[in-house]
Amino acid sequence: MKAAIIVIDMVNDFVTGSLKCERAPRIIPNIKRLLDLARRGGAPVIYASDAHLPGVDRELQLWPSHAVAGTRGAEVVEELRPRGGDHVLTKRRYSAFYGTGLDALLRDLGVGTLVLTGLVTNVCVQHTAADAFFRGYRLIVPEDCVEAPTEEAQRSSLDYMRSTYGCEVTTSRKLMERGLVEG
Repeated sequence: MKAAIIVIDMVNDFVTGSLKCERAPRIIPNIKRLLDLARRGGAPVIYASDAHLPGVDRELQLWPSHAVAGTRGAEVVEELRPRGGDHVLTKRRYSAFYGTGLDALLRDLGVGTLVLTGLVTNVCVQHTAADAFFRGYRLIVPEDCVEAPTEEAQRSSLDYMRSTYGCEVTTSRKLMERGLVEG
């Protein structure tokens, strides 16, 4: 089954800004290695990043202002910037599927397996995993390519996705060794 890498919310506001995840910097090199391998192998790379509308999006009532559309906070961090041939989707809800056209894009690309990476494991990654499961995708989560604010939240979310959605929880190194991120 063809695999795609989904990069969720690796934006400035989650890495260094208003909703900073202190643990985020340690996953950047691992995601970068996966993306480089995927691109060389022809696997689709898809970014799904928050781009909120002030005064409209309910998330901005629940959380401090973050990733506002058109601001630096909503831009992907420099180390992981999209390249030519990558697909870039903006989202206004936790799930990368909600209102983004992601499902249609994946089906058009012939993708059946999703490798989920990014922030934060216990919110946007987990909600994306749920929607992917409901749509019949095979799910892989390299635990060194996702991060939550605390180790407890990280473990709990990974365990939940494994037991509830059948996610394969692995590492980026194991994925690269078996060549799963090639098209």
